[in-house]
Amino acid sequence: MKNLKIHYLLLFFVLAQYTLSAQTKQQGIQQFLNNKGLKHASVGICVKDFSGKQTASHNADKSFTPASILKVVTTATALEVLGPDYRYKTTLAKDNNDGKRLLIHGYGDPTLGTEHLDNIPNMFLSQWTDKIMENFDSIAGMDITVIDDYFGYDGISDRWIYQDIGNYYGAATYGISIFDNTYKLYFNTVRRDTCPVILKTEPEMDIEFHNRMQLNTGGGDNGYIHGAPLSNKRLLTGDIPGGKASFSIKGDIPNPGLYLGQLVGRQLQENGYILVKIGNTYDRYIGQMYSNDRKYYDEKVFHTHISFPLRDIIKDTNVRSNNHYAEHLIRTAGRAKNSDIYYPALDAGIEKTKELWKSRGLETDALMMYDGSGLSPANAVSPAFMCDLLVYMQTKSKYAEDFFESLPKAGKDGTVKNRLKGTRLAGKIAMKSGSINGVQCFSGYYIDGEKKYAFTVMVNKFTGSRSEIVRAIDALLLSLF
Repeated sequence: MKNLKIHYLLLFFVLAQYTLSAQTKQQGIQQFLNNKGLKHASVGICVKDFSGKQTASHNADKSFTPASILKVVTTATALEVLGPDYRYKTTLAKDNNDGKRLLIHGYGDPTLGTEHLDNIPNMFLSQWTDKIMENFDSIAGMDITVIDDYFGYDGISDRWIYQDIGNYYGAATYGISIFDNTYKLYFNTVRRDTCPVILKTEPEMDIEFHNRMQLNTGGGDNGYIHGAPLSNKRLLTGDIPGGKASFSIKGDIPNPGLYLGQLVGRQLQENGYILVKIGNTYDRYIGQMYSNDRKYYDEKVFHTHISFPLRDIIKDTNVRSNNHYAEHLIRTAGRAKNSDIYYPALDAGIEKTKELWKSRGLETDALMMYDGSGLSPANAVSPAFMCDLLVYMQTKSKYAEDFFESLPKAGKDGTVKNRLKGTRLAGKIAMKSGSINGVQCFSGYYIDGEKKYAFTVMVNKFTGSRSEIVRAIDALLLSLF
């Protein structure tokens, strides 16, 4: 009888502690919701332990615009579909039907010539040149054809907004990527009686700029580069700081496949080769789109360039919030579902994502994807779905460690290095941030010994400053954990 009383007392104590903890968490949520910047906002919050039990919530089943926390979905999907050791390839080949034609075939590697991942951007060029010179005669003229149709030529999501298209963070995605599909545009802004003077692009490339950019005195970079995929015409708007002898902004390389062909061509010309023609497969692809008799190149591959492993790519995607990598990942998952290059790779990737998580037992009705990076404001997902995916990735995925290590640690690194800095949660929270106009979200894990939780906080249409909202979310997390 005495042991039974002790058992009931312990049970009562545990239940009381749980009730008190739940009340404290809900009080923290209410205090967060009382923030004046959230008066007109939509807010969703979900916290689940690793058993899947929801321990705190607010509008957890509603869908909100996620911004870059959608990369959590994209990178988890890529890991599950492709595995952490997956590597992209780009091949060099001779055309078996034309011995004077070099074929450069891309299969979606976003890291070719990247400035990230401890890579030396131009190193591959000298290696490629040596391999080409071993297989082609320098006396005879040669053609270069870049096969960059692996993802088709849509390039971008049709739900991206005008302001983003043409900027480096809205770079188009094709079978060939080079230098992160990014260039720098340099200006001299010393003179106040004219628009910023264009100095150069780096790397140098043929782009026609229509300059409507202005100067500001505040020192902020509010400059934008606008332009359609594959077009070399770009419009410059917004304003950049005055009084600078050299100031740069970044845009997307309009036609990366063709640019890579030209780059390789220049290397060969410097070594005495005669180049007759350089092109890509765009015209051929468009011409065959509705044909029943599609032709493909007969390739004799003599060199295969291998990318960094997927685990490194997803880590950079999440730590630096790399849109460019994320858009390649979603399309690569799509090609795993449908290898037909005439089937839209982005559509296939979104279909694959929903099929995958539905097959894993998650409720996917709240997930509406229009890209892999979260750049589109039309994307939507619920906090509950995000938490369910996070719990799955740590309790059921065989790639749990790789996924966890891909997320930046609060107060330590990446886009959340200044979050919760100096607090008891620094280093114990691994989370992805997401922000576009009027949107601020965080999604990730709190792990401290046996305390293991997945959480997601989503705020849409807030007023006031972003910094105030972010500080309020920091305080919320401190109250929840």
